[in-house]
Amino acid sequence: MCELYSKQDTLALRRKHIGPSCKIFFAADPIKIVRAQRQYMFDEKGEQYLDCINNVAHVGHCHPEVVKAAMKQMELLNTNSRFLHDNIVEYAKRLCATLPEKLSVCYFTNSGSEANDLALRLARQFRGHQDVITLDHAYHGHLTSLIEISPYKFRKGKDLKKEFVHVAPIPDTYRGKYREDHADPTSAYADEVKKIIEEAHKNGRKIAAFIAESMQSCGGQVIPPTGYFQKVAEYVRAAGGVFIADEVQVGFGRVGKHFWSFQMHGEDFVPDIVTMGKPMGNGHPVACVVTTKEIAEAFCSSGMEYFNTYGGNPVSSAVALAVLDVIENEDLQGNATRVGGYLTELLKKQKAKHTLIGDVRGVGLFIGIDLVKDHQRRTPATAEAQHVIYKMKEKRVLLSADGPHRNVLKIKPPMCFSEEDAKFLVDQLDGILTVLEEAIGTNSEGVTISENTPGRTKKPKEAHVEVLSAGAPEQKENPSQKRNGLCAEKQSPLSKRLKT
Repeated sequence: MCELYSKQDTLALRRKHIGPSCKIFFAADPIKIVRAQRQYMFDEKGEQYLDCINNVAHVGHCHPEVVKAAMKQMELLNTNSRFLHDNIVEYAKRLCATLPEKLSVCYFTNSGSEANDLALRLARQFRGHQDVITLDHAYHGHLTSLIEISPYKFRKGKDLKKEFVHVAPIPDTYRGKYREDHADPTSAYADEVKKIIEEAHKNGRKIAAFIAESMQSCGGQVIPPTGYFQKVAEYVRAAGGVFIADEVQVGFGRVGKHFWSFQMHGEDFVPDIVTMGKPMGNGHPVACVVTTKEIAEAFCSSGMEYFNTYGGNPVSSAVALAVLDVIENEDLQGNATRVGGYLTELLKKQKAKHTLIGDVRGVGLFIGIDLVKDHQRRTPATAEAQHVIYKMKEKRVLLSADGPHRNVLKIKPPMCFSEEDAKFLVDQLDGILTVLEEAIGTNSEGVTISENTPGRTKKPKEAHVEVLSAGAPEQKENPSQKRNGLCAEKQSPLSKRLKT
């Protein structure tokens, strides 16, 4: 595949024509990716990167069975769902078979954001209530209705929290309000939700829904304590509300032993509405809301038709069916259990070795590494986390950092991730943390943490020590360093004429 522009020109065009709030990974030194296969991505020079970021390319980048299904259906027909077609009903049937029996009615959308927006409409129509309880630092999508219930976003702006939004503490037993040494963190966190409901009722407000990711991603890869969701659901339903489980990032077998992450919380816990997106189409825009007949009938009783031009179209449904086939045929749930367990075990050994690792948590191929500067105080190592992800990029491993303090390394790779990949990831991380900790331990003058970008350094606001920069990346020969079919023709002389 030929590049249209050089990397420099692509950056210049992006600055000129793409909104400045549209951020890219590794902004200080971005990567230009031109192709990908399974768990690997390749830049314009043919360098191979191990992808530990993409929970969208769920069954692997450009999986041939998914590509074939899309092409085959596109050659026949693509139209909206007002026409009868077998793909949409076949997919709905197979999807519902993975869920508890009462979750049996589907509404198809194009993205997780659309799915969560529709879930709010369903919840509010159900009993005519308006208010929503969300978790602190949650993110549920980019639509206006979702920014309003996403503290991860709305607290960065100037607008105050809306009066119909109530924020409960993250049920985080490592860094949250109630920690692992608390006698009953499950009840303590659930009681915070109960207090919110009671206070809302005192003010004459009514709860429509509680919404939460089954495992909170932007909140720092947080897994709620056992029984928390059951108790919350009990309180919310008693108040006339519904429980919305957001599986947009964590569904479709990522946790390994279960197809849906909410199923980790026990057979006695069934949400009223489940939303899904990202991994559903392996990068193709398809998403869904699944709910009960009772809620669906209440939504229909409003008299307003629900229509989504592209939601559930024949091509999207064919792609989504192929993803289900690959998950089953390649035992990707089993792979998530095996490789995720192996990776977690390796990382816990690193925790015993490295003082910067405060906590390793996760299930299957959804893992967080909480970096700290002080184990007792659990002081977030924010600048250090940024340093690590840039250094890992130099080692051809793509990671990201998130959480309220941006100090949690997130691992959520394609589901075909292997034990060899896990070992390679951990070996690179081990080397980088070793150099970093040696620099912290041997320097008392206060040095800058470098992201390895020429002319750009960053001094951590809280840090009293400096972190050693390893300089330019080593130029070692990489077996994957090939042209990979890239066009060898001269690049367009755009840089000479482009004005930005």
